[in-house]
Amino acid sequence: MNLRARPRAVIAAAAAALVATPALMTTSSPAMGATEDTVISGHLADSTPYRFLVPDDWNGTVFVDMDFAGSADASPTAQHLVGEGAAYGGTSRTVTGWNIPAAIANQVEALDRFEATAGKADRRITMGSSMGGFVAAGVAQHYPDAIDGVVSLCGGLSGTVSQWNQKLDTVFVLSTLLDPAGTLPVVGIPEDVSGSVAAWQQHLAEAQKTPEGRARIALAATIGQLPAWSESAPRPAPRDIDAYQRGWYGALSADSLPYIGQAMSSRRSFETILGGNPSWNTGVDYAEQLSTASPAARHVVDQLYREAGLSLEADVAAVDGAPRISADPDAVEQFELGTEFDGRISVPVVTMSNIGDQISTVAQQSEYQDEVTRAGNSHLLRQTYVEAPTHCGFSDAERVAAAHLLLHRLDTGDWHGRETPPRMNRVAESLDLGPARFIPFRPDAFNRPYSPSWG
Repeated sequence: MNLRARPRAVIAAAAAALVATPALMTTSSPAMGATEDTVISGHLADSTPYRFLVPDDWNGTVFVDMDFAGSADASPTAQHLVGEGAAYGGTSRTVTGWNIPAAIANQVEALDRFEATAGKADRRITMGSSMGGFVAAGVAQHYPDAIDGVVSLCGGLSGTVSQWNQKLDTVFVLSTLLDPAGTLPVVGIPEDVSGSVAAWQQHLAEAQKTPEGRARIALAATIGQLPAWSESAPRPAPRDIDAYQRGWYGALSADSLPYIGQAMSSRRSFETILGGNPSWNTGVDYAEQLSTASPAARHVVDQLYREAGLSLEADVAAVDGAPRISADPDAVEQFELGTEFDGRISVPVVTMSNIGDQISTVAQQSEYQDEVTRAGNSHLLRQTYVEAPTHCGFSDAERVAAAHLLLHRLDTGDWHGRETPPRMNRVAESLDLGPARFIPFRPDAFNRPYSPSWG
């Protein structure tokens, strides 16, 4: 299979069935206060809106962000980069949703529409957060000749199939140990997503009240490589057993964007698009997954099981012996396109992850780095880490610093060690856009790697 060509063909076929949308427009608005910036906007072939801000002194650099047109106001990050002379804009996920190949293709189409009005750009950069960060990196893989660089923020990047296999593992362990009757969904999420989320949260809240439940929540979080960091509390010390477990519970179910909520809502969305379940755990050895978890996580789990008077070995054996979930092969094949990363990048890529992200779990970054290294492209990749909780919990200073790192690489052809935490913090601190919290960090090895047979 031609991995680079196939997403183009898939989207081209879909786009051909759609009616062309109105031509793009150019207007002016005072988006930056003292100066007026040109606004280029319109709709893509699939009706996705796009919008770009172009300063009067445009320096030839343009950023495209999957979520830019979905907000009425430009973020401080976008405003700052426009103030420095770059154009900044993008699309919206409102039309594509979990159709990631379409969202990836839309970034290229949006850049082409931009250039049709603004003129040829010197540097075309994909940048985004969450799914937008995933899509930004996807452009580098599927359309390498269309861009000059990538800034991927909190994008996960282990791959669609890979990360959702891991999310399946987390919910499967919870279901086996806390809901043995199978009353709560794991896959095949029903239409009443909010009802499913509420039922899971209530069930987990009851479990959190007992030593046995807290131990089993900790085991599931460890298998799923969740951060033990709730947004409502400071980062716990690894030896503070109770705080560490509360961090896991907060990330899993109690915080404002709980892991279990996304495990229901997003799965429902892509299962509907794909027409089936793309995740499986047949052949997974959960005892092995536990044995390769971080020493800190294993220590906490061991202690909690001792305090609860439970046998950790018996619970792991129960999970390993439980009936497994198989995937729909057609759904897997479609989901792979959206994307399983193969490391074959040809432009510089900067990633930034906050280590307490409960949705785009940080261990996924190790899988992306491994793929890039195996492909011989580690010289093109720099990964940075921020000490903060919550999904995409960055300051605008940190976001701009990540963009500046890529711009330096494009300007000079070298990284010059600027990705080190002290240097990243100096850049971020100089911007007056919020805190600077870059830290040295090495994520755990991702425990659910997957490479398609055609990869």
